[in-house]
Amino acid sequence: MSIGEGGMPNIISVNDELQVIYGAGDSILFSGVSLPGKTSPVTPVGILPELAASHSRGPQIAVTTSGTTVLAANADGDIYAYLKDKKGKWLQGGRVNDVDTTAKEGLMALAGDGAHLFAVWLDLRSKHNQIFGAGSTDGGKSWSENRLVYASPDTTVCECCKPSVEIKGDHIAIMFRNWLGGNRNLYLIESHDGGQSFGTAQKLGSGNWKLNGCPMDGGSLAIQSDNTVQTVWRREGNIFACQSGQPEKEIGQGKGCTMTLVNDRPVYAWVEDGNITCLLPGSVKKVLGKGSYPVLRAVNSNTFACIWESDKQIQLQFINL
Repeated sequence: MSIGEGGMPNIISVNDELQVIYGAGDSILFSGVSLPGKTSPVTPVGILPELAASHSRGPQIAVTTSGTTVLAANADGDIYAYLKDKKGKWLQGGRVNDVDTTAKEGLMALAGDGAHLFAVWLDLRSKHNQIFGAGSTDGGKSWSENRLVYASPDTTVCECCKPSVEIKGDHIAIMFRNWLGGNRNLYLIESHDGGQSFGTAQKLGSGNWKLNGCPMDGGSLAIQSDNTVQTVWRREGNIFACQSGQPEKEIGQGKGCTMTLVNDRPVYAWVEDGNITCLLPGSVKKVLGKGSYPVLRAVNSNTFACIWESDKQIQLQFINL
């Protein structure tokens, strides 16, 4: 189904209903979708001049006990929060970055669980891209002091790959593409105290991708019920998946990979030959159609949704396992 015209969609699931966010010009737009595919009218969240909404840069969405929160970045390098109150009205919250114009790449991610939000982004306050984070316990009205999550000893992390974040209780898992020794590999770093401190970043997979450039492909991750972290990412033209601390396995060819958990079972999607391709449990592949920048989200214990961008239209499809 088509949701509307725009770019860089994102979704979250709340009580068997999807909440959809995307960008169109300087407008941040929102819609609800319920099974079997009934959509609510598209409504504006806000207008952010020079909204970043292309090339993996786009609004992020999460839900906490305070309600729905959306983050959006502008070309100046600032990240702003928007909150949906109990009456359905959108309000602007606090600015996430506590130093002006440090998120110039516009590459960020947001996750929520319980009362807690955690945001991560590529930050330039030291003149080189580092991974920074901040938390909120009031739905995004205010944000904690920004914390350095990771700084590469080779001056910068990969400059144009979106980081990913997931949160489960006090467990926060962040995945990002690093740049060490000329290699553009994916790394995982975790906190077990709600983001107050982070452990040592661990490389994912055994291979290396030596590349003098940026693939603009940050991968995705998810935390299972036993706190195991599952990841999916690209190296050259191949898609790999692995559990943290375990060997990688190749699952396909393409780019722009993403994942979610359906009843704790990983499902994946990526772009292969211009088509959105899903990999279901049992190694079943399903091609959804032409497009780019897919995002997956579980709807219930047997259904997930894939949303993507195709010819400036936001497309969505439900898939049953």
